[in-house]
Amino acid sequence: MRAFRPRPAAGLAAVEFALLLPVLLVLLIALIDIARGLQANMIIINMSREAANLASRGKLQLSENAQTIIGQVAATAPPLDMNNRGMIYVTRIMGSTSGGTTRSLVLEQYRWDDSVNNRGFRVSGYAPTSKIWTCSNWASGTAGSCVVPSGSAAPAVSLMSGQLLDGEVIYVVEVFYKFNMFFSGFTFGSFSTPTLGPNFYSMTVF
Repeated sequence: MRAFRPRPAAGLAAVEFALLLPVLLVLLIALIDIARGLQANMIIINMSREAANLASRGKLQLSENAQTIIGQVAATAPPLDMNNRGMIYVTRIMGSTSGGTTRSLVLEQYRWDDSVNNRGFRVSGYAPTSKIWTCSNWASGTAGSCVVPSGSAAPAVSLMSGQLLDGEVIYVVEVFYKFNMFFSGFTFGSFSTPTLGPNFYSMTVF
């Protein structure tokens, strides 16, 4: 009687691998996107912290060095493409007490629009709305400068409302980044890959 010998399983393994390969590729690309998203988020968090620190410690008036600060911070962004996909806002806010009530008033706001080096908004056209205060009158003569009403007409915002002392000034930096995924969402039955972005956001108050 001849001994039984199992058939080679090489062909079956190749078929199984071919069936699993698309799923493995989808998972791999999704993991790469998640890693890129985490990296981008960490970079813009560090950018907002550094810009707020520079703005609050600057020896010059913010109107004179806002674009310099923003440009220096944006230069630390690689591998992110901030010039085409990023935006930075710097807002100066002061506490004002009147009638026993303290409000947070916007004194000035700047966005990245460097006319000297041709960087920022004039290149990308990317200007998501600030979550602190929406400026409706960006100055045409001074790039990246918002005309803010002064005195009693100064706009009040909810950020730190009632928490600032009269005359106390804070600097708020917001960094936006338009994240582009390699693999923008895939659904197969009940399985779906995560979607990141498109607008990453970080805010620092100093």
